[in-house]
Amino acid sequence: MTNPFENKDGNYYVLINDEGQYSLWPDFIQIPEGWDIAYGPEGLTNCQNYIEDNWEDLLPTSLKKKKLSIF
Repeated sequence: MTNPFENKDGNYYVLINDEGQYSLWPDFIQIPEGWDIAYGPEGLTNCQNYIEDNWEDLLPTSLKKKKLSIF
């Protein structure tokens, strides 16, 4: 049995949550609560490229706000 999160031939969604974090998600698995589709469904490489091109800061939104309020 193969891991559906590592299927090079599968289709995926790129999900995003309220914290601005991204997740790669197989297109046949129900999207978890709190996540929205940002891209897809597409092949694995296209989704990985989307994440690489769009996820510029790994710091969650809530921590960015706290960091700004300190200064």
